[in-house]
Amino acid sequence: MKSVYSQSFFLSAGESNAEREMSLPLLTSKIIDIATAHANSLGIGNPVMDHLGCGWVLSRIAIEMERYPRVNETYTLSTWVESWNRHFSVRNFRVDGEDGKPIGYATSVWMVLDMATRSNAGLSHLTLRDEMIDGTRCPIDRISKHAAIVPMNFSGELPRGAIRATAPGVNHVFGYCDLDFYRHVNTVRYVSLLMNMFTLEEMDRSFVRRLELSFLREARYGETVRLLRVDDDLHTSFALSDAAGAPEDEERPGEEVLFAVVVREPRNFS
Repeated sequence: MKSVYSQSFFLSAGESNAEREMSLPLLTSKIIDIATAHANSLGIGNPVMDHLGCGWVLSRIAIEMERYPRVNETYTLSTWVESWNRHFSVRNFRVDGEDGKPIGYATSVWMVLDMATRSNAGLSHLTLRDEMIDGTRCPIDRISKHAAIVPMNFSGELPRGAIRATAPGVNHVFGYCDLDFYRHVNTVRYVSLLMNMFTLEEMDRSFVRRLELSFLREARYGETVRLLRVDDDLHTSFALSDAAGAPEDEERPGEEVLFAVVVREPRNFS
C-alpha cells in the first residue's frame, strides 16, 4: 500500500486529438482509472464496494493544465487522498510531463453510491488507515460555486443569482454507449458532450486551461437533457438539465444534472 500512487503512460497518435495532444476526455478517463487502481490497492476499490452493493462515484472535479501531454510523449499520473470524512473523500492528482515536471493538477470529491437506493451511502462503513491519507492539498483553486442558468428566452424575473444563457439550448439524448458499469452516464461522456460545443477553429486557437464539473444527480439511458451555456470571452459556463417532454424553446429548465465551467486560454504558437 502507498499513500501516493503513480503510473506512467505513453500517448499514441490514435489517442491524441486534432491538436496532436491528449484530449480532455481521455485525461478525465485516465484520472478515473488511476483513482480506481489506487482505491483497489488500498482495499476500498470496486471488488470490496461491489460486495457491499455500493460503488465510488465522482461528485465534483476540477482539472487545471499548463499544457497537455503531446503525441508520442510519456507522461505520469499520480494520485493521493487528501481527506476523508463520513460523507465524502477528497482525492487529488498530478500530471507530470516526460521531463518529470508537473504540467497539470486535478482535485476531486468522491462519494459512495448505494446501488439499490441510488443515494449517498456514506463512508463510515469503510476503513482507511491514517497513514494512507496523504493530506497534501492540490495547488489549484477549489471547485467554485456555480450559478443557475436560465434559457435565452426566459421572460420572468431572474431567480436570485441566476444568469441568462447566451446561446439557444442544445438537446441531447443519452444512448447505450454513454453508460458505464453503474448503468448511468459516464463522466467522460459529459466531458465529450461539453467539448463538442466548441468548434475545431476555437480549439485550434485555444486550449482548455481549467475544467470544473459539479454533479447534482445521475443521468440515465434514454434521458433527454438540455445544455445551456453562457459565454464570456474564453470563459464558458454550462448547465445540463432534464428536458424530457419539453420543446427546445421551453422557457424554464428542468431538474439540473450537472454544472460545468470551461476556461480556455490562447495557444502559444511561438
